[in-house]
Amino acid sequence: MSTPEVTPQSVTIDVEHFDSPDAQRLRAAQRIEIDSTYGGDTEPGRKPTAESMVVFFVARDQDGTPLGCGGLRLVDDGITEIKRMYVRRESRGAGVATDILRRLEEAALDLGSPAVVLETGPAQTRAIRFYEREGFTRIANFGPYEGAPLSVCFSKLL
Repeated sequence: MSTPEVTPQSVTIDVEHFDSPDAQRLRAAQRIEIDSTYGGDTEPGRKPTAESMVVFFVARDQDGTPLGCGGLRLVDDGITEIKRMYVRRESRGAGVATDILRRLEEAALDLGSPAVVLETGPAQTRAIRFYEREGFTRIANFGPYEGAPLSVCFSKLL
């Protein structure tokens, strides 16, 4: 079975409400993918909500089709946590994740955040390689992820 070729595309990344229909669909697709990887919802701590997210973005192609998303919520000392970063499978490999990540880092800087942190899982090896390639450093699990065996945390100074 061959993998379809992914080509770079024109992407716009705009602020969108966390509970907009497209944001909900993207987050639901992410949840299905993660749950199938780990056999259910293993995310420790409080789930992000519209009220806890300080900003949420949706990436779209030139036709307006949603490709991916990501948001920020505040944690200790003004540091922001990347939450619900996701790119649809068919859009991976075309730079969409990098574009979303750059927009999240810009937004964190606009909020005065000295760093961004995030949590992913050990079975999400592509995500781990992506974050390491983008300058993130593995850190001890923080906050609700402390002691969580299925959590891997990263940080990046801005």
